[in-house]
Amino acid sequence: MRKRIVAYRKLPAAAVRILEAQFDVTFVDADADRAAFCEALAGAHGAIGNKLKLGAELLDGAPVLEAVSTVSAGYDDFDVAELTRRGIVLCNTPDEVTETTADLVLALMLAAARRVAELDAWTRRGEWRASSGPAQFGVDVHHKTLGIVGLGRIGAAVARRAALGFGMNVLYSNRSRHPAAEQAYGAQWCPLPELLGEADFVCVLVPLSAATVKLIGAAELRLMKPSAILINCARGQVLDETALTDALREGRLLGAGLDVFEREPLPADSPLFALPNVTFVPHIGSATRQTREAMAHRAALNLLDALQGRHTATCVNPEALESRPQSQHRAV
Repeated sequence: MRKRIVAYRKLPAAAVRILEAQFDVTFVDADADRAAFCEALAGAHGAIGNKLKLGAELLDGAPVLEAVSTVSAGYDDFDVAELTRRGIVLCNTPDEVTETTADLVLALMLAAARRVAELDAWTRRGEWRASSGPAQFGVDVHHKTLGIVGLGRIGAAVARRAALGFGMNVLYSNRSRHPAAEQAYGAQWCPLPELLGEADFVCVLVPLSAATVKLIGAAELRLMKPSAILINCARGQVLDETALTDALREGRLLGAGLDVFEREPLPADSPLFALPNVTFVPHIGSATRQTREAMAHRAALNLLDALQGRHTATCVNPEALESRPQSQHRAV
């Protein structure tokens, strides 16, 4: 008997073919038709998609669910402890997003430093009437000091670009040391307060957790140099937006480049929009066709492996297998 899965977000054709070859698949948009999604989830052994808050309430209506595969690197939308308690495996796609997100970090650094969005708008308004002068000056990126808060996969990829491509001095703050980055890129570990005080660019790349909510708040922003630029490509909740707005408005920071926000989409009345020294993009860290297709392909393979009892390298909670009823265990 073929297992049933629910795909609650649109998937590329190649990923769909992988799933349909092995499973009975129901496609339903969890946001557009919540009732239909809950009905499909009730009989599903697996689920695949992203941007769905999956906790105890939905899981209570999914008695046979064995595995969830998220088409994302982050998994803060999931109650991992609850999934584990119920023996439900969660898989993600961290490797596929690394290089593309690192590209965006550098793009935001360059755009914020050279005021690309601001001067694009200025040029479009027809205000370019003479040679550029001090009013249009930005700041250099090359050979400056970059502070990376959270040196995981993406952070290491950013460090490589910064050190080898732009000759930057790289500092990092992390729960553990990263010997490979230290050796290859000259990255130096230092406590967060020291990093904030020394860096010309601060890039936030920590995962969202209880420990990282508003990790960068008013006190941390006060440690940064007035000439510094802050880049956030982690999650909006790791940064206190009110404190950032105040720091930028008062000239205590030079600028910011933001891909993520406390509320998404960013509300039209956000005070950040009034600030010319902020560069915005709409949470596009992994948003290229090639990367999104690779993520969906990996997520489909992850779900296939999980439902066939095989461990995957991107299983978030392998201990969930130990919580399963014995009847659900499969040979590895």
